[in-house]
Amino acid sequence: MKKVLIKNAKIVNEGKITEADVFIEGGIIVEIAESISAKSPDVQIFDAEGTHLLPGVIDDQVHFREPGLTHKENIEMGSRAAVAGGITSFIEMPNTIPQTTTIEKLEEKFKLAEAKSYANYSFMFGGTNDNLEEILKVDPKTTAALKLFLGSSTGNMLVDDEKVLEQIFSKSPLLIAVHCEDEETIQKNLQEYTERYGDDIPIEEHPNIRSEEACYKSSSRAVALAKKTGARLHVFHVSTEKELSLFSNKKKLKDKKITAEVCIHHLWFNDSDYKKKGTLIKWNPAVKTEKDQEALMKALNNDLLDVVATDHAPHTKEEKKNVYTKAPSGGPLVQHSLAAMLQFYHQEKISLEKIVEKMCHNPAILFQIKDRGFIREGYKADLVLVDLNAPWSVQPDNIQYKCGWSPFEGVTFKSRVTHTFVNGNLVYRNFKHQPFAKVAERLQFDR
Repeated sequence: MKKVLIKNAKIVNEGKITEADVFIEGGIIVEIAESISAKSPDVQIFDAEGTHLLPGVIDDQVHFREPGLTHKENIEMGSRAAVAGGITSFIEMPNTIPQTTTIEKLEEKFKLAEAKSYANYSFMFGGTNDNLEEILKVDPKTTAALKLFLGSSTGNMLVDDEKVLEQIFSKSPLLIAVHCEDEETIQKNLQEYTERYGDDIPIEEHPNIRSEEACYKSSSRAVALAKKTGARLHVFHVSTEKELSLFSNKKKLKDKKITAEVCIHHLWFNDSDYKKKGTLIKWNPAVKTEKDQEALMKALNNDLLDVVATDHAPHTKEEKKNVYTKAPSGGPLVQHSLAAMLQFYHQEKISLEKIVEKMCHNPAILFQIKDRGFIREGYKADLVLVDLNAPWSVQPDNIQYKCGWSPFEGVTFKSRVTHTFVNGNLVYRNFKHQPFAKVAERLQFDR
């Protein structure tokens, strides 16, 4: 069994920073102590002096585009970029082609990931207006959650039948994760702006089309339905200050029935960036005002928002160059999400302990992921070493995404991921991936 010893690490874990050694055997953390000696000559030793050791990041929302959209991304390239960014586990979304709305299609995706993923994996099952019977067949111990789209990001995966929605909320065996934007509001706004500009609507109008009203109307409806039915609800990518009133920080995360996520791009960008970045920062929900941006960071720190994720959703540059109505929404983020959060640490907007809580601990708690998300004896050795003082710039030659671009291009980050371990196996080191080996595992859930 493979043995690894990480020495002299500053461990960021469970609200504290402590110096210790970590011994790993067979992919499991077996000992954490002030000083551990190599017990045999076959131990691989890493000296972590000068770096911080974090639990591997768990990203609860990615779109790796496989099957059907692999010209933009695939599981192999997406997970490869993820481990370069310190993400050791991901949960992928169902809006592929074909969509993941049957048990058969769900298991096909698990087989794809088993063969080619660099990071641990799970998938969300997609809800539609007519697949309740399939939803009820999903095993909560082996599948992350049920994903519902309440806005038109995904074509015919929009769930807009109120009776069906209430049935799903009442009967789903899974946590329900929702994309909340009110379709009627969006279509009304889009028609108004199309009449004014045609297809070439200025990108600066995107947050007026996919507006605060559209977000709040949909989020508030979902929260009300969850309260009515007792469903376990997780609201994806909150983008407005107004929506924060729907959530509470009065209970510990494990006791919350309604939780919320914020994405990297809503913390990093605001509507003043559209002029420079154009459709490269066209996301659904839209990047909104500086006031919203500041409120989201405050809510992250005071626990109204529970999780930081990416909503990694690549498109080609050619697709992004289209006029507004034809330019798709979404962008690649997994490689740079931890570096971006560590930049906020340098700006004194958030602590290292809070970053680890929101990116590592809380996704594990929220989804009840078994034996991951913490640096604990007996847990899987998903670990990341970061150097907080190793500046690097995002340039075309170091971007790992299949689509070949990043909204962070030209940014200099102060912190760098130096090593990523998945189940005790080194998969990435200082801008280089190790030779691919099938070390990633399907996530299991303690439910």
